Amino acid sequence: MKHIKGFLNTPPLWKKEQFGLKQFKLPLVDLKEFSPQPIPTNLRLGHQIEYIFKQILEQTARYDVLAHNIQIKKGQQTIGELDFLVEDRFRESKPLHIELTYKFYIIDPSISEPIHRLMGPNRKDMFFTKMEKTRDKQLPLIYTNEGKAALQNITFELDELIQETCYLGQLFIPYKKTVPSIRPLNFDCVKGFWVDFETFSGNDFKSYTFYIPHKYEWLHDPHEDVAWQGHYDIVQEINIRHINHRAPLIWMKDVAGKLSKGFVVWW
Repeated sequence: MKHIKGFLNTPPLWKKEQFGLKQFKLPLVDLKEFSPQPIPTNLRLGHQIEYIFKQILEQTARYDVLAHNIQIKKGQQTIGELDFLVEDRFRESKPLHIELTYKFYIIDPSISEPIHRLMGPNRKDMFFTKMEKTRDKQLPLIYTNEGKAALQNITFELDELIQETCYLGQLFIPYKKTVPSIRPLNFDCVKGFWVDFETFSGNDFKSYTFYIPHKYEWLHDPHEDVAWQGHYDIVQEINIRHINHRAPLIWMKDVAGKLSKGFVVWW
């Protein structure tokens, strides 16, 4: 259930419509009535999130999932994938194509343009590049000959199709620095901090205890029920990850028991 709660507590990266992309509004879910199916922890986090999203849609009376993870092929070559095709019963059963994205981005204030400041903690996976790919490549795929061929066994009216994106994100601001602008993106997505290894190794963090969550725990809000470590031990673990140019997510607990999270970057 922590997966479901973490997903539902994540705000959209923008509200309503931006960049020519309309946000899909997550349906309200009564968690007391929700009995989610187990999600295999050995799956990549992106696939786990797809499982979560599908279960949420199926829990509602509004949506009927017609297909998901639809491979688009040109001959033997896969040229793309459609995430979800659903029927919206509240909109006269119109078909709805949803592209699902869930990202963890740091905000780099050294970049002048606000929407270019978002990037993955390893300085890859740029927000603007992903957003453009969703808008300019993934959404139009359904209208290509290859897209129509992949969906020929699914009954829906293509000319009535509505396309939206469910683009959610957790953002992390620089440690103890002026909070940079990210307009027109949603500042409610800020969930923690990011810090370089040299600063993290210093005195500011020595009084805290730490936990490095598994990737499948990244959706979870930090909680007490984990094996906490001291500063010296966690620095050694992080150093090993940094050798491979991987920036880990950490949970952090102060002496008063307050919990927070952030990325320790290697660059």
